[in-house]
Amino acid sequence: MQEKSEYQYFTLNNGIRIIHRYHDNNVAHCGIIINTGTRDETEAENGMAHFIEHIIFKGTKKRKAFHVLSRLENVGGDLNAYTSKEETCIYASFLNKYYDRTLELISDITFNSIFPEKEIEKEKDVVIDEINSYKDNPGEEIFDEFEDVIFKGHPLGRNILGNTKTLKTFNRNNIKTFISNNYHTDEMVICSVGKISFNKLTQKIIKYFGDIPKTVRPYKRKNFSEYKAVRKELLKGIYQSHCLIGNIAYKRSDPLKTAMYLLTNILGGPGLNSRLNLGLREKHGLSYNIESNYTTYSDIGVFSIYLGTEKEFLEKSISLVHKELKKLQEKKLGIMQLHIAKQQFIGQLAISYESKLNELLSIGKSCLPNNKVDSLKQINQRIEKITDVTLLEIANKIFDIDQLSTLIYYTK
Repeated sequence: MQEKSEYQYFTLNNGIRIIHRYHDNNVAHCGIIINTGTRDETEAENGMAHFIEHIIFKGTKKRKAFHVLSRLENVGGDLNAYTSKEETCIYASFLNKYYDRTLELISDITFNSIFPEKEIEKEKDVVIDEINSYKDNPGEEIFDEFEDVIFKGHPLGRNILGNTKTLKTFNRNNIKTFISNNYHTDEMVICSVGKISFNKLTQKIIKYFGDIPKTVRPYKRKNFSEYKAVRKELLKGIYQSHCLIGNIAYKRSDPLKTAMYLLTNILGGPGLNSRLNLGLREKHGLSYNIESNYTTYSDIGVFSIYLGTEKEFLEKSISLVHKELKKLQEKKLGIMQLHIAKQQFIGQLAISYESKLNELLSIGKSCLPNNKVDSLKQINQRIEKITDVTLLEIANKIFDIDQLSTLIYYTK
């Protein structure tokens, strides 16, 4: 019997890579992830990667938009996509027997979309509505604006949704130009988790993707290197004050990445026993939403703490956040504290991987730069090796108060 935890790999002649994990379930998941996102846009193209994610479903050389959407939904499947600062992903969940149907559809969407001008104009209104909806949610908007603040002038700071001004200039020609300049087969990974042998899957992928012409990326991304801590306050017509505090951190390939994730989890992860939740919410009742996050990119990372509170409690909340950061800088975790923190993190990861769709998206993203993916067992082994000294050193570097940037949305 096939090893259930084994990831298998193959590369097509055109450079498109395949990663698969056999999973004995009636529902399968697969997708294609492309190493292209918002940071690959020019200033005039801001929002283009996300717009393509929308318009790519609006018709191909052999299907109209309705037939694209119905191809999987008619058999109970789910077709979706997302765009980030560095990736574009088209993925689907479906019954195992529809692997052929799904792979053919994803290939058709990715490589044969025709971008009808009429659909482009309609979709501009949809995305503008999405931008306006996003601006109505300060708890989401502040995250992107924070990255704009710390990455000022760098492509990483640009908003994924773009802006109305650039959006209105998009047409079929500049959409095709962006795809030609950025969608290269050597920067694509087809990922799969499902009940199919790797040999059968590979043959199907060769059938639907093997004839795609080979293209190689001719450029390298501009790395971010010049960070300066900043404090910025913006008046908003909102009820609550919102605040983000953070710093640049370790990039995706850095050996300290796993320890940074653990420290972030201790501080303000999803557990109700996180230090920030206990300190600000449970003890003082200052904030309903309080969390810490760590996002990695190919050349840099971002650590941040988000909180929402009443305006009269904002400065006290910020002071308590600094206090919690100081504790982690001054005192190593005890043996039992560290053990509990590791077991909590390991358990959370295991539960996350119970969603095979989450696993699919994770392995696709991991495979893009590395050509390999660590198993959950390997990740757990890295977590177990983290020491109290390492966490203390990270805390003193990343939580340095002089290096922390702060963005505040405040009310009158």
